[in-house]
Amino acid sequence: MNTTHGTSLGQDAWRRLRRNRAAMLSLWFLAMLCILTVLTPLLPLQGPRLVDTSRQFAAPVVWPLVEPSMPAGGERNTDAVLSEGFGELGPVSDALLRLRMAMFGNWSIASICGTDKLGRDLLSRLCWGARISLAVGVVATLVSLVIGVSYGAVAGYMGGRIDNLMMRFVDVLYSIPFIFVVIFLITILSAEGIKEPLEEKYGINRIVIFFVVVGAIYWLTMARVVRGQVISLKHEPFIEAARTIGAGHGRIIFYHIVPNLLSVVIVYLTLTVPRVMLFEAFLSFLGLGVEPPDVSWGLLANEGVGAITPVRIYWWLVIFPGLALGLTLLALNFLGDGLRDALDPRIKDPR
Repeated sequence: MNTTHGTSLGQDAWRRLRRNRAAMLSLWFLAMLCILTVLTPLLPLQGPRLVDTSRQFAAPVVWPLVEPSMPAGGERNTDAVLSEGFGELGPVSDALLRLRMAMFGNWSIASICGTDKLGRDLLSRLCWGARISLAVGVVATLVSLVIGVSYGAVAGYMGGRIDNLMMRFVDVLYSIPFIFVVIFLITILSAEGIKEPLEEKYGINRIVIFFVVVGAIYWLTMARVVRGQVISLKHEPFIEAARTIGAGHGRIIFYHIVPNLLSVVIVYLTLTVPRVMLFEAFLSFLGLGVEPPDVSWGLLANEGVGAITPVRIYWWLVIFPGLALGLTLLALNFLGDGLRDALDPRIKDPR
């Protein structure tokens, strides 16, 4: 007896994606990068804030593989060591760092990527900077996702005057150069008289401001894309069936229409994350992004360019941050293209 097994849309999309070598390689690269970023406090790295002027602009070395990461004085407790080399951390990162100290003690990987003008290890700063750069891209994109999907779905479903009014508001916002808006807001909120009260009373620093401001601006394109898809779906038979059984507008939008837009939303997310990361790098390059002693890839690239002189070029300060940022953005774009092809049912899958 012959039996035929059906294939779900998700399984079919996964099969298409696996056949795209560039997308799969990008997916594995990004997965490894995320794991490395999460486990950074557990790795035997030198403190990203540990200053040692005797190693100023030290070139990359391969041997020895390990070296003391902090002064070996036995009278110094773990809290003092962590405070000097890593600054204030969250409870999870602090626990991982203490586990790392228990496992490796004062030993860490040598400066295989060199050091900067203050003798800080570049490899450690790259790994810790990845945490902020990736967090900025993901969180700001999720903020734009929530706003854009909700706004576009409501506008497309309601139609008529409500749709017209909501989309004219989007057109007005599109006419404003958002780069200058972001720079203006970050500059105002980072002023001396405003910055301290925000941090002391509400715990809002420049990174949080960046999350909210960028996420609140990048939702415009998402809203337009979702609105167009909703207009094409709202007259489908399954939506009419939902109305017939008495489903309300909110339930129809978020339980019946939005789940059918996940393919479009996922593809757009993978293409938005690199845009946000690149924008953060641009602002950090201008001195308006991440503030020292925190570190991000954009800030590292800015410091590398600042270290270039007519007398000598410290190439490692530019190559390694630029390479990390470039490979990540390239992988995200390849993955986005692969997901777009895999989730499009109109593309025939050659067997």
